[in-house]
Amino acid sequence: MTSSTANRPSRLQGPGTVLVTGASRGLGRMLAELYAGEGWRVLACARQELPEAMASMLFYPLDVNDAASIETLGKMLKGTTIDIVINNAAVRGDTGGLASLRTDDFMEVMRINALAPLLIAQALRENLCLGRRKVLVNISSRAGSLAEGTLDDDDGDYAYRCSKAALNMATVKLAQDLRCENIAVLSLHPGWIRTDMGSPDAVVDIERSARGLKDLIDTTTMAETGSFRAYDGKAISW
Repeated sequence: MTSSTANRPSRLQGPGTVLVTGASRGLGRMLAELYAGEGWRVLACARQELPEAMASMLFYPLDVNDAASIETLGKMLKGTTIDIVINNAAVRGDTGGLASLRTDDFMEVMRINALAPLLIAQALRENLCLGRRKVLVNISSRAGSLAEGTLDDDDGDYAYRCSKAALNMATVKLAQDLRCENIAVLSLHPGWIRTDMGSPDAVVDIERSARGLKDLIDTTTMAETGSFRAYDGKAISW
């Protein structure tokens, strides 16, 4: 085996195991369904039971706003091989700008969007080490880019933007810390998608976004670890 081969996640010859947080609806559900449709074992994490249409997936209760719930998930999955972890669960929070900024709302958004993915990475690190793909994905947002986040919108979502900027830094740090274990870490922007969070006015179809994200996840190597890209493959400035 050459050193270049040893230093990148391998493409699976057959389906593996993927864990998705926030899997019961929206983008998380679409990603889970795409992987399940290709025969992957899907560990679908959500606060509530999955819809009947997702019965083929393995449900794990998870409240990413609760550190104890994340710790419990890690204990439940101890020794389980996981090839891909997708940190998808997130909330928008207040959008009223500085005037309506409130401490409790801000801190909740930060806990869910920025801290929880780090705690999940901590809890499932050993599981990823057992896998062949070894990919950790943080579903971020262009709204968290200091360079591009306010170029074409002026929404007053302070908490969401700050949380995604923090998540991007978490991606960079995780990529550094997990490189020695050949775990690739990505920040991915799904686009402004038509979901409950994105609103019906959004411009990107959810399936198009999910398929684009899945293609990036499935083809990533250690050369891309620590990168920030959109669902269509375009690089996003930090």
